[in-house]
Amino acid sequence: MAEAGERHAIVRLATDRLPAGPWIYARSVRPPEAEIQPGAVVELLDASERFVGHGLYNPASDVRVRVLSRGRRAALDRPAEFLRGRLAAADRVRRKLLRLPEVTDAYRVVHAEGDDLPGLVVDRLGPVLVCEHHALGFWRLRATVERELRALYPELAVVHRVPPRAARAEGFEPEETPGGPGEVELVEHGARFVVRPAGGHKTGFFCDQRPNRLRVAGLCAGRDVLDLCCNVGGFAVHAALAGARRVRAVDLDEKALELARRSARASRVELELFHADAFDFLRAERGARRRAGVVVLDPHKLVRDRSRLEQGLARYTDLNALALEAVAPGGLLATFSCSGAVDLATFAGTVFRAARRAERGLRVLEVLGAGPDHPQRPEFPRSRYLKGLLLAID
Repeated sequence: MAEAGERHAIVRLATDRLPAGPWIYARSVRPPEAEIQPGAVVELLDASERFVGHGLYNPASDVRVRVLSRGRRAALDRPAEFLRGRLAAADRVRRKLLRLPEVTDAYRVVHAEGDDLPGLVVDRLGPVLVCEHHALGFWRLRATVERELRALYPELAVVHRVPPRAARAEGFEPEETPGGPGEVELVEHGARFVVRPAGGHKTGFFCDQRPNRLRVAGLCAGRDVLDLCCNVGGFAVHAALAGARRVRAVDLDEKALELARRSARASRVELELFHADAFDFLRAERGARRRAGVVVLDPHKLVRDRSRLEQGLARYTDLNALALEAVAPGGLLATFSCSGAVDLATFAGTVFRAARRAERGLRVLEVLGAGPDHPQRPEFPRSRYLKGLLLAID
């Protein structure tokens, strides 16, 4: 990032219109007149040579520019102050507006595009902040990001990670970074979880499901519960704490299951853990004499991008049909998709087709989504990646 007072390189758009969202694709950008360092902050000019904003530039990515600011040429004159202001604004939402530290020490501090920091995710997991970099520009700025985060959270450690898929999309191989701090314990609405920050899936814990875990747990007292793709046991532990009669948790990841076992011990509840693929487990459950009163289905991302949409939707249909067969009449299914390429209407239609295949009637009780620490900009619907349905099954 340029120092204070230094001019940034210039990138020209192909049209006079700056796209509404924070992503500018390669087809909308003219080739630069001079070489620009990948990941650099640039000034954006429209086709009429008018200044329209600043962004992070990456010639190796189809998302050629991630827009940081619009309209004010002086906005990035002092880059560190700019980042400080954006991070502080995001922090105020979580700590002062939502008052999340009163109920948990695990929440999303920065939600990328939703907090006007496109390509940067920061999760607080107990005593650790995990910075997940989806843009080369923020990876290059990680020292500045870390310094400003430490000013906001002086008592917390900071670690960095680049998801392999993001590294491929951004066209770079991240330098070796120190491993995470190992296992830590965090608290969420009275439940305790053992997690590995920057290890396992995503940042190490699914902060986005926090309100849904509490919502579903409130319906589990006295019921048999089946938590499929349980990861570290989020839904399962909350269900057991809420008075479920029996809780089974299933995952194919042995390391995640071990953390679920330790989370149950930390929360002083009993879980029955099964190391199995959800498809195989549900097929084996067909014809079971006693079906679950509550089934939670929260698989990993089954649609990576739109080029694989049809194949991924077929897997969602198959998996939901099997899950519906596992629900007792009069029971509940909470089913989710975290695939950003699948919108809510498409996901709901897929679940309804699965119900017809399974010959089960259903009623939609509630539409579910990510917690409020995952804010969304209306001009960027892709940030609404998590969608879920709470269903009553006949």
